[in-house]
Amino acid sequence: MAGAEIKGGGMRVVITGGAGFIGKRLARQILDRGHLTDAAGVEQPIASVTLFDIVEATGFDDDPRVTTVSGDIADRAQVASVLGTDADSIFHLAAIVSAHAEEDYDLGMRINLDGTRNVIEAARGMATPPKVVFASSVAVYGGTGLPDTVTDETPITPQTSYGVAKACGEQLLNDASRKGFLDARCLRLPTISVRTGKPNRAASTWASSMIREPLCGVDMDVPVSPESAMALMSPRRVVDAFITAHEVAAERLGDWRTLLLSGFTATAGEMQAAVLRNRGNRKLGAINFRPDPKTQAIVDGWPSGTSGARAEALGIHTDASIDEIVRHFIEDDLDDQIQGRF
Repeated sequence: MAGAEIKGGGMRVVITGGAGFIGKRLARQILDRGHLTDAAGVEQPIASVTLFDIVEATGFDDDPRVTTVSGDIADRAQVASVLGTDADSIFHLAAIVSAHAEEDYDLGMRINLDGTRNVIEAARGMATPPKVVFASSVAVYGGTGLPDTVTDETPITPQTSYGVAKACGEQLLNDASRKGFLDARCLRLPTISVRTGKPNRAASTWASSMIREPLCGVDMDVPVSPESAMALMSPRRVVDAFITAHEVAAERLGDWRTLLLSGFTATAGEMQAAVLRNRGNRKLGAINFRPDPKTQAIVDGWPSGTSGARAEALGIHTDASIDEIVRHFIEDDLDDQIQGRF
């Protein structure tokens, strides 16, 4: 554990998955913002941010408001200890990614489903029900007959264990919110691109890799066809979405606390073209299309577009273009990626 939690007034925030790319970026934006609204809708200063993950988060040693904790989201006792009895806001991002959850069913359910249940159980013990913002996924959709673009009205039909666990998590959090245990906001996220670091075991990891690696001068084999389409959202927009959803008054959400986020749709071929357009004078790595049947089948089962009118009405917007997504990566993260600072 690192850092020293500030006692006294103000918001106590916990981010599960806090050592991850989005978790750390969300933490920095909350800290820079300096305030959030509490359960009563009153703006309060940020007193502390706890980052909980399987590994300890780094890069926050200079901020005394930050505490980092390593541990297991599937350990109910530890989750209860980390959240305590006075967490005001919980951003629940901890998860095993799609392909990994498909390969290891038991691990996926332990982390993705039992971990969410542990957060709910911890919240039940708090004097004031906390706000809980949950990272769900468009993986809750799937199967034959799925429209190219899913909307708020599209039924959920998950075809992966990851998608099933996310769908269950949404339902559990909606029920817990109905019962007054917590104040839930569940966001169905499109694919986040461009992530920093190395490729992970998500079936969608290529949507970051085929932008990130070539701009760093590294060759990339894309495991899907150029025609494969993906609904994308940049890290900037995703972090904004988490904070906007947190700040929305509960009465504006109504009884159903799940929001589908609109993503910008681009094919793998269009992503390649955007990298070429925005390369500047950089020497690019090669982009080679070498479809892998297993990955292609998973991606083909996902929606290629998302349109969330409810989220947009609440002020959650998507990126303007695939070029904007590529430029955001170049501006925000490319230098750190090249230097291995991720």
